[in-house]
Parts: sequence; C-alpha cells; structure tokens
Amino acid sequence: MNMPQLVENRIRLVRILAIATIVFGVAFYTIGAAIKPGYSHVTHFISELNATGTPWAAQLGLFGFLPLGLIFAAFLLAVIPVAQVRGASRLGMWLLWSQPIAFVGAAFAPCDAGCPIGGSPLQVAHDVLGLVTYFSCALGLVLLSSAKALLPSYRLFLGLAGIAWLVLFVVMVQPEAVQVRGFLQRIADALLAASILVIAWRMAGRTQAAPN
Repeated sequence: MNMPQLVENRIRLVRILAIATIVFGVAFYTIGAAIKPGYSHVTHFISELNATGTPWAAQLGLFGFLPLGLIFAAFLLAVIPVAQVRGASRLGMWLLWSQPIAFVGAAFAPCDAGCPIGGSPLQVAHDVLGLVTYFSCALGLVLLSSAKALLPSYRLFLGLAGIAWLVLFVVMVQPEAVQVRGFLQRIADALLAASILVIAWRMAGRTQAAPN
C-alpha cells in the first residue's frame, strides 16, 4: 500500500473516531441523565453522573466516563500524525489530551454529591483535575487557531471556542450559576465537539491554506 493510500486510511480512521467520540458522549450523557434519579442537564454538572454515593455512580464511571476518555484518546492518537499543525498549533493539539485525561480522571476521582468546591480527598483531586484540564483545553483550542493549514473562518472559530470554553468554566463554578451550570457546561462540550469535527475534517491531512 502506497503512502497516499495509508494517509487516506488514517484520515478515514480519524473521522470515524471523531464521530464515535461525539456519539458516545451524547449517548452517555443522555442515558446517564435518564437513569439518574433527579438528575437535570440544566442544573447538574456532568461529573455528578458518577458522584460518590449516588445511584449508578460506579456503573456510569466505568461504562461512561472511562470509555469516553479512551475513545477520545484513540482519536488524538490517530489524528496527531496527520494533523497539519506546526509550532504553537502542534502544542495546542497536544494540550487536547487534557480532555481524555479529564474523562478518565472523572471515572477514578469522582466528585462528592453536588460537586462542591472542596470536600473529600477525591473531591479535591477532582477539583484540581478539572481546573488543570479546563484551562489546558482552552489554551489548546486558542493555540490550534494559529494553524495556517485552516481557512480563516475555522481559525476564528477555534480561537473563539477556546475563549468561550474558559469563560463558561469560570461562570459555571460561581454560586450564582447553580441553576444553569449544567447547561453552561453542555455549551462548552458542544463547542469541543464542533472543534473535534473541525480538526477531523479540516485539519487532518489536507492543507487548506499556506503551511505554517
């Protein structure tokens, strides 16, 4: 098999894994919310799906957060060799590893019930993990927007997505946002999902503009 065919196969795999990551995430969030007593997409953090001591916590961690993180990791492993990134944008791609780490971390370091700031050792670990991975992902998206392989419109989107990701995180942890924090977090996740599609369809393998 020649090199162009190998690249095409890799790009095809990247796109399958991109879709798989998003579809699994949506299915997990939907099913988890449906079986979790009293759970609301609007008011509850996603992490509360497997909050310590709540119904279905172990199952949603093991069969939800863990495989979601692994599928996301497989996507990144597949896309990095064919991503049209250099310098700062390459660093941005590597910073996206924060998200598989966050999902796997949520499986093994669940928050306390209600996901308060501070609490048990697991909650503290969860807080630190969330803080580091949210800031890392925001910076990663902003750095990815420097990739000259992308058309200006996609670069603008990634830059704005990174800024919005950080703003949404800061807002959703404020006490005043308790009634809408789940909704805000899902907006952030939607931006991440859209960014995954941009990476898979506009950054993987084919240069859209001048290389950086």
